[in-house]
Amino acid sequence: MKSWLASKRFIAAAGHVAVLAGCFGLAWSVASRAVAKRVNNYAWDVTTRDAPIVGWQPQSVVVAIDENTFKERGGVQAIRAILSEALDKVAAANPKAVAIDVTLPDASRIVSDDAHLEASLRATHNLVLPCRIVPGGWEDPLPRFKVLAAALGHVERDEDPLDGVSRQVPLEETVPGERRWALALEAFRLTQGQHIIESPDDLEVGPTVIPTPHGEKGRPLRIRYLPMGTIPQISVLDIDQQRETIRGRTVFLGVTDLSATKDRLINPFGAYIAGVAVNAHAFETLMRGQFLSPPRNQTVLLVCLGFTAVAGLTFAFLSGWPAYALTILLIAFAAYLPALLFRENIVFPLFEPLAVACLTSAGAATYQHFFVRRQLRRSESERSRYQQAIHWAAHEMRTPLTAIQGSSEIMTRYSLPEEKRHQLSEMINSESKRLSRIIQTFLDVERLADGQMEMKREPFAAADIVETCLKRVRPLAERKQITIDLENPPEGSFLGDRELMEYAFYNLLTNAVKYSPAGTKTRVFSESRGGELRLAVKDQGIGMDSKELKNIFKKFYRTKRAEASGEVGTGIGLSIVEQIVTHHGGRIEVSSEPGKGSCFTMVLKTHVRASGNAETIDR
Repeated sequence: MKSWLASKRFIAAAGHVAVLAGCFGLAWSVASRAVAKRVNNYAWDVTTRDAPIVGWQPQSVVVAIDENTFKERGGVQAIRAILSEALDKVAAANPKAVAIDVTLPDASRIVSDDAHLEASLRATHNLVLPCRIVPGGWEDPLPRFKVLAAALGHVERDEDPLDGVSRQVPLEETVPGERRWALALEAFRLTQGQHIIESPDDLEVGPTVIPTPHGEKGRPLRIRYLPMGTIPQISVLDIDQQRETIRGRTVFLGVTDLSATKDRLINPFGAYIAGVAVNAHAFETLMRGQFLSPPRNQTVLLVCLGFTAVAGLTFAFLSGWPAYALTILLIAFAAYLPALLFRENIVFPLFEPLAVACLTSAGAATYQHFFVRRQLRRSESERSRYQQAIHWAAHEMRTPLTAIQGSSEIMTRYSLPEEKRHQLSEMINSESKRLSRIIQTFLDVERLADGQMEMKREPFAAADIVETCLKRVRPLAERKQITIDLENPPEGSFLGDRELMEYAFYNLLTNAVKYSPAGTKTRVFSESRGGELRLAVKDQGIGMDSKELKNIFKKFYRTKRAEASGEVGTGIGLSIVEQIVTHHGGRIEVSSEPGKGSCFTMVLKTHVRASGNAETIDR
């Protein structure tokens, strides 16, 4: 019994784990889809807006070639003259470094503009000039400008292909034969007066260690954007009035007029931003030394497994509103976790833990719901079966109890001859044994039906069963003047439980007597055919129609013949008989017509004792 219960608990637990594993696998498989990446990107943007950096004094300034500058200085064709003017004014403000985000690969149509720009570039301290990748290699500034730069920095962008938001910049880009650092990184290096030292796991610039492994394409720097307006932006037209703002800071000079710039980007705040401003935000990220970094895949997996375990344990040990309240807290924590970790500079994905928490909680809740319903149905079924069993036991034990009670009263009240007293004593002993067999049969049938007991596998003669049952039923038949004839007694033997089979055949005989009119005849006959023994009981009762024949083996079904005969029964005897015969590998066949009686036939495989005392069953 204990092993059976342990097996049931194991199956239930295994089912629970299987549901959790399926939900986890579904959530994890979706995590590689575009929708998951969009959700994670959106979470990154929201946490950037909701967790702004405060108290930081910007170390850079954007000198903007804006719309007003183009209007006042002659438009885009005057870009080199504008750069010369801006550099001259910026140099007077004594910045730490100047990074230009305007590529200069071609000579100007106005020769004097290149000459003036060359002179301005030569006078600029810690100058970083831009380069970019084009088909065939790097597109550098004109050689006359290139030699004046302290460094060349690439201006390649890394917009997300799903939503176009610029959240990171590659710190290195390599064209076969030559590697270049990003414009912001070169400006940071010159500002710090240090060299870039690289290792497989990071980059070092003086005391600053930038966690960007070589294995990630381009060594991406995840930008921690400052709130809009934090980095000063000065128009070229206003440099003279803003010299103190520029002094001691690193200047990023470029086009901010979005109608003229080639790199019109979107930042996590949802605003359009020029590429020169993105470089400034990347520079500020380097200056602060607080870098955003993603967790390892193993860490995300372990966290999601943790959410799965909590969801599973919640519905394994709790139910009702406590379980659902804890589930809501679990899902809320999964949604809040990325924001919590973002404050620690960790870009933790939102989709994976949230999807796992939701799906595993839903799966665990659904499994518990159906499991509890199944347990309830099973409990109701067991209660119903228990009630049926009690009815059956009470009905079957009434006859021997009545005999025992009547005999004992006679022996007590009257002075009887020794012979009569001996007969009554034998009757009490016989009926007591019969009562014991009924109880044992009841227990055995219940255990067999529940799968808690294996049926006995012992050989017994079919003729012995018939003889014993006929001897017991004839006194009942004589009271109704019913004759029981045994035709062609059965030969051969069965393999199984003799007491159960005896009960089954006795039940068929008593039913034939109970539901037959007085003065009729009941036939018992057998036939061996194809390794099977057919043992039949045929009465001359009122019979049954086809509708009744379909229901007679259902528990508590009472036939019309029971009502017509006035017999009081539980309606479960035949259902038990069918169980017993079925457990012995046989079947029951019934034929009946209204007014012509009924014939119940047990069809069982015969047992053959082979040579060497080996016991087999004919198949």
